[in-house]
Amino acid sequence: MPTAQDLSQIEAVIFDLDGTLVHTLGDFQVALHRTMADLDLPPVSNELIEQTIGKGSEHLIRSLLAHQMARPEVKGVGQACAAWTVEALFDRAWQRYQHHYLAINGQFANVYPGVLEVLNHLAKQGVPMACLTNKPLAFAQALLKDKALTSFFGPVFGGDSFERKKPDPLPLWKTCEALGSAVARTLMVGDSNNDAQAAHAAGCPVVLVTYGYNHGQPVQDTPAAAWLDNLADLPELMGAVSR
Repeated sequence: MPTAQDLSQIEAVIFDLDGTLVHTLGDFQVALHRTMADLDLPPVSNELIEQTIGKGSEHLIRSLLAHQMARPEVKGVGQACAAWTVEALFDRAWQRYQHHYLAINGQFANVYPGVLEVLNHLAKQGVPMACLTNKPLAFAQALLKDKALTSFFGPVFGGDSFERKKPDPLPLWKTCEALGSAVARTLMVGDSNNDAQAAHAAGCPVVLVTYGYNHGQPVQDTPAAAWLDNLADLPELMGAVSR
């Protein structure tokens, strides 16, 4: 469990959601497969979905639409395709995706091992916690409720809560403000370079889990205070958070 900095003075923790607390890949896959079917586009590969999630749902939809519409079997179906553009299809795709995702939110997702253990430990120690995700806030709130995680968090913010999303530092600054914690003493816990970039820019220390979604790249290549295979190791890293 390598560490590059002292985390014993941490006074609050911000957690990412997808790929950090909850394994939501199954929800994304089901909702996106149904969305593509509604648009008469070929099924998108599960591997591509995993590599694309993490930067917000709008980015996800636009990226997958661009990929699917560039496929030879789609480009070659006739002149009607000439009028198809990502932006022309986006509004309908976004509407169908929201419909499908809200219908199955949490049904194909599981809380990762070690998550409840660490959240219970930090709560007992009185450590303020927030959840900050690029997932739309309504989706995030429903998922936290479905997985019985809501009570652990004070502030919960989504990708539509602020003018900008991670990796911009703004959401972290706003979350620290809501927590009432100093930025330098607020730990960001995430699973991707997206989380690390936001934390570094904001001035927060960051710890990354190795089991999440990092756009197909090894998360250990991303600078962080530590990389954890199991979130249950976090209290030890923080000096057992004795208060």
